[in-house]
Amino acid sequence: MLRWVLLALLIGLCASAGEQKAKKKVKSQSLSRGWGGGINWAQNYEDGLAKMAKSQKPLMVIHHKDNCPHSKDLKKAFVADKTIQKMAKEDFIMLNVVEETSDKNLAPDGYYVPRILFVDPTMTVRTDIIGKYSNHLYTYTASDIQDLSLNIAWVQAAYLGLGRLGHKLLPSLSHVYRTRGLSRLTGFYCM
Repeated sequence: MLRWVLLALLIGLCASAGEQKAKKKVKSQSLSRGWGGGINWAQNYEDGLAKMAKSQKPLMVIHHKDNCPHSKDLKKAFVADKTIQKMAKEDFIMLNVVEETSDKNLAPDGYYVPRILFVDPTMTVRTDIIGKYSNHLYTYTASDIQDLSLNIAWVQAAYLGLGRLGHKLLPSLSHVYRTRGLSRLTGFYCM
């Protein structure tokens, strides 16, 4: 009889351990929301800021909506770009949000999606790191993935390769657009 009780107890413990592993995996997947399963995502803005302060890595905040076609297209391009995935995994604190944060600094030109902003380790929202659209400066589309990759690489070099002086050395993106001969365009977004 005692053997049966011990066997039942052992089976119960094993089942409980299996459920806990499954819950951790589900939590990780829910934080990624499809933007990259191998990336360690922050739970919320405050968690992202805390992780950033501890690691001294910049924070990338991706604002999106599950039902926005532009967000969905950008997500597919973001996941498909191995360079972006590698930089996001290794050199950034990552946060993707479907609900707006309470920090109005994360909406310097309005509330729209998709919108990607960077926060440096001094907890300054980098409003100078912009996309190519004049009506919504922080939006990117799937066809802009190279511009996003370039911006991510600049932030990476500025804060990880050049240390604390990096933000002073980061080139003005408006200057870069002029030298590349690009014009300011009107972007696609969801409200």
